[in-house]
Amino acid sequence: MACFFNPTTVKNKNSKQTRNKIPWPTKDAMQQVYEKNLWGSGESDFYSGEGSHKLEIVVPYIRAIKAFLRSFDKPISMCDLGCGDFNVGKELVKYTENYIAVDIVPELIERNKEKFKASNLEFQTLDIANNKLPTSECAMLRQVLQHLSNDEVKRVAEKLDNYTYVIITEHLPKGNFQPNINIISGQGTRLKKHSGISLLAPPFNLRVKEEKVLLSLEDEHGIIVTTLYRFK
Repeated sequence: MACFFNPTTVKNKNSKQTRNKIPWPTKDAMQQVYEKNLWGSGESDFYSGEGSHKLEIVVPYIRAIKAFLRSFDKPISMCDLGCGDFNVGKELVKYTENYIAVDIVPELIERNKEKFKASNLEFQTLDIANNKLPTSECAMLRQVLQHLSNDEVKRVAEKLDNYTYVIITEHLPKGNFQPNINIISGQGTRLKKHSGISLLAPPFNLRVKEEKVLLSLEDEHGIIVTTLYRFK
């Protein structure tokens, strides 16, 4: 099992050896995910897991987002925050005026630049919690926040009202659950704590003008919910 922390040895009052878990920087944790194929190996050098490749998940998602993008009289701009291996994003680029895809792993972004090219497509290496986010009409976060600590989610959420539309996909438990239980940023999600991200609930308390579920898919682990938020 992967560990996303630096173990340091300390002594307690009984002089026994214990371990103090110090979280890794998110960039280091996510680089390890790809280096060690912690989300699976697939058939490529970088693989973002079943959520980006399993047809039962990907096909309905692409269909839903295409329908949203094509509902406008003219194409809108899109910012893909946490684009991963771009197996999903590549299907959406042609429906946008311009598409900016970002990820925290520089090696992944360099690979994407080489593999995917279009006149309206741009890749950037960014830490979405700590860096200024690109400007666009719509932002998309597809199963990204579920891997981040509450502190990082909060820092991302505080920037989202700069967009007119935000599309967020999260893996949630089935039935009732306590939202937003904190985790250490990395490979895992809140599902193991029977929790999931809800930006409208504490401690985030995001205020939106409109909320609409675009897609809800059940799998063996829970429910993958894609929600459209309008801010302006």
